[in-house]
Amino acid sequence: MRRGVPAGRRWRPALAAVGLALVLGACGNEELPQNALDPEGPYARQVHELAKPVFIIAGFVFVLVQALVVYSAVKFRRRSEDEAPVQVHGNVRMELTWTVIPAAVLAVVGVLTVGTIADLDRVPQGEEVVNVTVTGHQWWWEYEYPDFDVVTANEMHIPVGVPVAVELESADVIHSFWPPKLAGKLDAIPNRTNRLTLQADEAGIYYGQCAEFCGIAHGDMRLRVVAHEPADFEAWVAANAAEAELPSPEADPEAAAGAALFRAKGCASCHTVKGYSAGELGPDLTHLQQRETFAGAIFDLNPANLRAWLRDPPAEKPGALMPNLDLTEEEITGLIAYLETLE
Repeated sequence: MRRGVPAGRRWRPALAAVGLALVLGACGNEELPQNALDPEGPYARQVHELAKPVFIIAGFVFVLVQALVVYSAVKFRRRSEDEAPVQVHGNVRMELTWTVIPAAVLAVVGVLTVGTIADLDRVPQGEEVVNVTVTGHQWWWEYEYPDFDVVTANEMHIPVGVPVAVELESADVIHSFWPPKLAGKLDAIPNRTNRLTLQADEAGIYYGQCAEFCGIAHGDMRLRVVAHEPADFEAWVAANAAEAELPSPEADPEAAAGAALFRAKGCASCHTVKGYSAGELGPDLTHLQQRETFAGAIFDLNPANLRAWLRDPPAEKPGALMPNLDLTEEEITGLIAYLETLE
């Protein structure tokens, strides 16, 4: 500490930091869209139930250690320039104590953690289980339902009250799939398949994101899990399993012209539209209008946002792999007309 500074002022920065932390900590609420402390499914609750005792143990250790640090700093502080600490050799009893107790604490935490991991690692079985292959791309999520011949992007759809067995993969770098209210986070690693299970208690939209830094647009790699009542989920599957219908030049000339542009401008080489194109680099657009968002779930799906996106994708989402195709406003209008037919 600086000499000449009154004792009361020395503590002001620390007190201000503590006060700021308390104020910022009070900014949360129960309606946070990504809140791991508010689980809404049985698998997320298992993670939460593990976190509670571990947090209590960690909190106790933190308080104890900090108290000992403060006590030692006060009791054994130097009181004069000539004072030197007493030189002592090892204390076997103390050394055994601070070795055995932490080891016992870690053993308890380890047993609780390994047990929970083993439970979560079990792949659910049964006819009601929904299987989904989730693939992380820079920077969006692909969802494939092998039992239903459905492929979609950024928005995973699931039935309420049914286990969803996820096989997690990556097409490029390491990502991390994390819908906090439904499951813990798990890495998507190239050339490896990881597995997790999630389940929703109630119908609704559950938000998530990539939780592993994966490049410049990592912060814009979001996701949504949309939970339906079983009948509504079956209707969604039926709507998304069909091939796209090509617009008729007679009935909708603008959309038909947009479909031709979709091929002429190279969109078809990146995007699949079932029955019309078979691109593999970008999201499947066969039933684009079944979604509420696009571009890594960061934009609402509407004509205004689509127009801004088609005008210059990298400007709207820095790092986006879709290039600026230098489209005219007329070409953009035609492409939007076609995209609006992909229901």
